Amino acid sequence: MQLKLRPIGVIHSPYKTKQEMPIQAYASKEVAEIEVFQEYADGLKDIEGFSHITVLYWFHRSKGYSLHVRPFLDKNLRGIFACRHPNRPNPIGVSTVKLSERRGNILRVEGIDVFDETPLIDIKPYVPKFDEREGATAGWLEDKL
Repeated sequence: MQLKLRPIGVIHSPYKTKQEMPIQAYASKEVAEIEVFQEYADGLKDIEGFSHITVLYWFHRSKGYSLHVRPFLDKNLRGIFACRHPNRPNPIGVSTVKLSERRGNILRVEGIDVFDETPLIDIKPYVPKFDEREGATAGWLEDKL
C-alpha cells in the first residue's frame, strides 16, 4: 500500500520556539493565520458558518519517534498512542481552533499550538453533535486536568 500525502496549505503562527508554544491549543489565546494554497481555496466554501474547525498538520520539526514517551503532564513513560506527543511514527497533529474570519484563502483562527510555517494537511468542521462524546474519559490524564 502506498500513501500519498501533500500539504494543502501552511499555518502561520507566532510561535518560533518550543519555549513560546502553549502545551495544547486550549491554552493558547494567540491569533494565527491558516493559508490554504490557491489550488484548494475553493474547498473553503461555506466554512464561515462554523465557529470552530479541526486542523490536521504535519509535525515538521519532529525527529524520529519512540513507542514510549514521557508526556509533558506526567513523569511516567506512556505509550505514544496514549499521548499527544509530536514524535510519532506518522507525525500528524490535530487541534480544534476557533475560526474568527475568512479572507479568501486565509483563515484567521484563535487557539493554535503549532510552530510557524507548519504544513497543513486537512481542515474539517467541528460539529458538536458529531464530535462530543457523552461519558468520555481522559485515561491517565483524568487527575491532571
